Formats: sequence, C-alpha cells, structure tokens
Amino acid sequence: MYTNEQLADMVKPDKVHRAVYVDPGIFDLEMERIYGRVWVYAGHESQIPQTGDYVTSRIGRQDVILVRAADGKPHVLYNRCPHKGAQIVPPGGGHVERHFRCPYHAWTFRLHGPMLSAPLRAGYEGTAFDPADEAFWLRRVARVASYRGFVFASLSEGGDDLVDFLGGAKAAIDNLCDRSPVGEVEVAGGVFRVWQNSNWKIFYENLHDTMHAAVTHESSVVAARDEYEASMAGQDMPFVLHIMAGNGEPYQFWEKLAVHAFDHGHGYMEGIFDPGGTDRDPASRAHYESLAAAVGEARAREILGMNLHNTIIYGSGSPHTVFQQFRVIRPVAVDRTMVEIVTFRLKGAPEAVFERAVTYANTINSPSSNVMPDDVELYTRVQKGNRLDGGDWVSMHRYCGTDRDIPGGKVAVNGTSELPIRNQFVAWKALMTEGGAGCGRAA
Repeated sequence: MYTNEQLADMVKPDKVHRAVYVDPGIFDLEMERIYGRVWVYAGHESQIPQTGDYVTSRIGRQDVILVRAADGKPHVLYNRCPHKGAQIVPPGGGHVERHFRCPYHAWTFRLHGPMLSAPLRAGYEGTAFDPADEAFWLRRVARVASYRGFVFASLSEGGDDLVDFLGGAKAAIDNLCDRSPVGEVEVAGGVFRVWQNSNWKIFYENLHDTMHAAVTHESSVVAARDEYEASMAGQDMPFVLHIMAGNGEPYQFWEKLAVHAFDHGHGYMEGIFDPGGTDRDPASRAHYESLAAAVGEARAREILGMNLHNTIIYGSGSPHTVFQQFRVIRPVAVDRTMVEIVTFRLKGAPEAVFERAVTYANTINSPSSNVMPDDVELYTRVQKGNRLDGGDWVSMHRYCGTDRDIPGGKVAVNGTSELPIRNQFVAWKALMTEGGAGCGRAA
C-alpha cells in the first residue's frame, strides 16, 4: 500500500512517474479513491423512458442498474441480490413490469430497491430476516443526479453536487442538447465497444493531445487525400474523407486551437471539424432552419457556432457536441479499458443530422474504422513501454508554466500545450492522496 506522500511524489508539475500506468496496486486505489468518490456517467434517461425500463452500467468495479422506478425518476442500484449475491439482471437492458425478481431464489424487489417478498416466508420465522431492513433490499448507490437527461451516480455520500462537479464541462452537455430544436437528445442506434490493452488514463490524455494527430493518423490522412486526388479533385471533399483528412493539418493549425482545463480534471478543446456551419451543405442548412424556427436566428447561430471537440468529463468519458456522441471510458484492469461509443439523436432535428453523426461514429470511432485502430495501437505501445526500465518519468513539459487562469480553470497559451494532461493529474493527485471529491482544482 502506498502512503499519501508516496502517491503525491509520483506527480510533479511537469512529469509523472510511469508507475501510475502499470502498477496494479495503484489501479486498485484508483477504483477506491477516484471511482469510489466522483460522479460517473451511468446512462441517459432516454434509455429508460417507461417505468420498469432498465439498462446495466458500471462505476469503477461496481456493476449497477439504471432503472426508471414508479416515482418516475431514474435510480441506480447495485446489480446484486442481498440473498446469495447473484446478479439480478444480465448485462444489457430490458423491461420488468412491476419489480425485479432474482433468478436464483425468486426474491423480489421494488424498482427502487426495497424488498417485496421471498418464497416460503415461514422458514425465516424467529430469525433476524426482516424485509423492512435495508440490509435485505437491493442496495442503492449513495447519490444519483440527472443533468439534462444525462444521469450520473456517485458511490460516495460526500462531495460536490453534480452541477458544481461538472463546472465548465457542463457547457458541452448544454450545447449538445441545445442543438435540438426542442432542447433534448436521445440515445439512438447501437453502441460500439472497443477494448484497449492500456491504462484508462492514457485515453483521457490523448483526447486533447493535438501533437499526435498528424503522426499517429498519417496512414488514414494519406488514404483520404489520395482517394480525393484520384477521383474527386476540384470538387468539395466528401464528408467522410474530410473527417479523415482533418487529422493531417499542419502544426500551425493545432497551435491556434483553444484548449481549456477545468477543476476536477475536466476540459474541452475547440472543434477541428466544421460540419458545415449554417449553409455549407444541405444537412447543415436544414438543421439551422429547424433550430432558428424554434429559438430564433441569432440564438441558432450562437448554438451552432459553439464548435467543441472531445470534451473531457474526468471519470466518465468524452461527449462530442458537433457529432452527437459520448465515448464512455470504463477501466477494467491496470492494462485493460473498455470504451463504449454512444450516439445521440437531436430531437426535432432533420434526420440527415443524425445520419451524419452515425457516419462520423463509423468512420472515426468504430472498431473497424480507419482511424481508431491507430490510437489503440499507440495506447498499447505506451502501456508496454512504461513497463520497461528505460526511464521512470513521463513528460508533461510542453508549455508548462505558461497556462493562463480563467474562472474555474485555466486556458492554454498554445493549442499544443500539455495543459490538459497536467490538469488531469492535479485532480488525480488530490483524490489519490485522500483529498476528497471536492478537490482537484485546476492548477
């Protein structure tokens, strides 16, 4: 077991010790001190529209059930029967009419957890068994809160409320929802799942790592450009090639991007793919017109003009506002991470907008895309390299010491700054040294 002093010494202002990626003991502490404390995305209310609808989810190492109970509210329960410990439902989603029923011995429970009944109750007479005792209920997680339909849960009784925890990052959720003419989104289509043989923190770091794009994704950039030159030169580049070739912008382009870091390890960067503004293509024009009819032209331009890319909600994952998705990051082991890519439909928006989001997900984030495998390969190499004795420290030096203060966080002076990585480790250090969920202020 590491002392707080030892853990703190692993994080310097401009570097971190490689052990934070490869030591199983540190991973165990992360599951307790980070995922056992912070708010973690559990699912979206659109996945459970009716009473009795449920989906399974995961918070750290804890399997949970997100369910719509009779009170109309989302609840999050541990997926464990208090009798013998059997999982109440298998992974996935479904519907139960009135209650949960354990498939092992038929104990039944109300949708929000309290016990209803057990077969042959006479066998418990004279014992400490008591259906009114919460020890015999489906246990509820300590806290549940929903922000514009996005449901988060915390295993800890204490800490900031959800809105304070999200801080500046909630602007991404707001913008995602505001892009709908009715201000709401819904989960639509299937879910991509990508296994990564690497530590969960590596993906978070890469989300705002603008220096890697042209190097790591060189093959897909070249393929997109070659296809365009061979058969479409002189025409507008098709969307699917545009989003592949976008990673190949010169360093000068990335240096100009705005990169923000917020308290608790969150942050976002300016968008790198313009889906068409308000009038460049038919889908964008139709989207603008439908939004303007609902909120007015000025507000519609303001909403669509907020172009964010890869927002980070530390401990949950990365919502993408322009292409309506959420990459949910699930740590499994010190060197094993599951990423779930969920796509949203903007309620009331033209179907072409959703189709474009699906195209983006397939092209960039699917397991068989031409882009995602580049990242997964490099994450694996980072994981393997950090097991070696070739050096103990991982650099975070780029533009260190130049970050500018903003309310609730910092902004980088250069879009290639490693500010986001440094900011994530400020939060990591505060939580891992038992600073509590209220810590992790950007520094």
